[in-house]
Parts: sequence; C-alpha cells; structure tokens
Amino acid sequence: MRHQYHPLGFEGSRIAQGFWRCAEWNMSPAERLAFIEASLALGVTTFDHADIYGDYLCEGLFGEALALKPALRDNMEIITKCGILLPSANRPDIGFHRYDYRSQHIIDSVDASLAALQCEYIDTLLLHRPSPLMDADEVAQTLDHLFTLGKVKHFGVSNFTASQFDLLQSRLDAPLVVNQLELSPIALQHFEDGTLDHAQQHAVTPMAWSPLAGGALFSASDHQGVEGNEKILRVRCVLQEIATRREVSIDKVVVAWLLRHPSGICPVMGSGKIERLERVVSATKLVLSDDDWFRIWTASQGHSVP
Repeated sequence: MRHQYHPLGFEGSRIAQGFWRCAEWNMSPAERLAFIEASLALGVTTFDHADIYGDYLCEGLFGEALALKPALRDNMEIITKCGILLPSANRPDIGFHRYDYRSQHIIDSVDASLAALQCEYIDTLLLHRPSPLMDADEVAQTLDHLFTLGKVKHFGVSNFTASQFDLLQSRLDAPLVVNQLELSPIALQHFEDGTLDHAQQHAVTPMAWSPLAGGALFSASDHQGVEGNEKILRVRCVLQEIATRREVSIDKVVVAWLLRHPSGICPVMGSGKIERLERVVSATKLVLSDDDWFRIWTASQGHSVP
C-alpha cells in the first residue's frame, strides 16, 4: 500500500490514520506506541493531527508514545494543522473561538506542535480552515520562512474552496499539496462544487476527514433530522447490500467507494482499533463496479442521475 505519489509532492500512504480522538482511547504511552507500530506494519505511514485535537492534548499524547521509540519517526509522515483558536483551560490566553493566520501565530503554533510531537520537523502543515481575515501575502511569507528553517517540508490546506486555495497558491513558490475536506457517501458537496475537480486538475491530494460520516452510517441519530436520517438509511441499505454480496464490511465498502474516485482521495481514519484500520487498508484491493459506485451515489442524492 505504501506510497501514494502525486506530481506536486505529496508523499503518504493511501490510507491515513487520524489522531483527533486519541485522548478518548484511554491508552497508555506503551499502548499508543503499539498502535503506531501496528499501523506502520499495515503500511499506514501518514498520521494526521491538529493543534486543537483533544482539547490541545492529542499531539502531546502522540509525541509521548513516539519518544519511547524515536527511530520510528523516519518511517512516517506527520501532518498537523493550525489556525483555529479554541478557548480551553489548556490555552487560557485564548478568549474567543476564531481563526488566526497572523505570522506570529503560525510560527508559534508550529513550534508548539513540534514540541508536543517531539519532532524536529513536520512533513505537511495545513491551514485548518479558511479565514475571512487571512492575508495571503503574510501567510505565504510565513510558510516560506518555516520551509527555509526546515521546520516544515510541505504545505496544504483544509476545508478551502478552489478559489481560496488558488488565492494562497498564487502567493507561494512551493506547491500546496493537500486539501483536507469532508468527504463521504453522505457528504457530497465537494464532489459537486468543483473542489475535487480542482484538486484533480492541479494534482493536489484530497484527504477525506470523517469518511465514515462520523459513524452515522452505522447508527443514524435524531440530531440528523428527518431528511438526514432518511438519507443515511438509504445509503446504509445500499452499503449493506453491497457488503453482503461482496462478503466484506460496510466500512470497507465506504473506503473503496472513496478510493474509486479519480482525484486520488486519501481517507483519514479515526478509530483507535487496529482491527478497523486493518479492514479499511484491505479496501485498497476492493474495486467497486461503476454500477455499485453509482448505486451509493444515487442513494445519497435520493434520485437517479439526470
């Protein structure tokens, strides 16, 4: 499974492992290390973080485990994000939930992430969400500075539209190599609004956060609303039919559906169970027919294609 290459420089495994729920896994440092090692053994070498994950704790939990076996750093790609300010007891200086892409904040965030992760560099830094106050020139100068210092090798964005992406790219010499987006059989917005077309056009890797729709594909909840639940139930029914026919799990079908897209989507998994990661890694060998791919698409849309 190792590696997925794109012309603009993204290097990473076809499936990524996310650590946004790491604080909920209730693992000891040794258990976290064992999970990291087991992930690497499966060929999952890309690990996804953000400074705010786990109330600003998850990067440190990962770094604590990595410190037990620092040589593993050479076998992985670490992605982290910055830009969201989240009020927290762990960040008493933050007074309001907002975004910050001023140069000093980006530099301070990277330094804090490096300290927490116990690493000397970040493979790919993403701007977590677009801000209406983002000064593309200031951001570009800051990213160039971080690259020159060797603190970050590559850059990307998360949740950016095609035009927001292009604005920042127009100021940068180095290519943006990633746009991390919400992508799942339930979340089709970026399949239709040109974002994935843009990624494919520019050989940018789309990474899919919440590829299993936050677990909603397994248990619809009231907070989704009637219409949302109806969509989830339609999609789940089709997924179950395909999974039964192919003798695989639903999560494996979902990941295979994402992998089938020509833009080269890299799903970011969030479970701390190595068994689930092992299942979805095997989805790289499950090829859905066009009929089955469009069955899932049609179930989500609620109507046939035009």
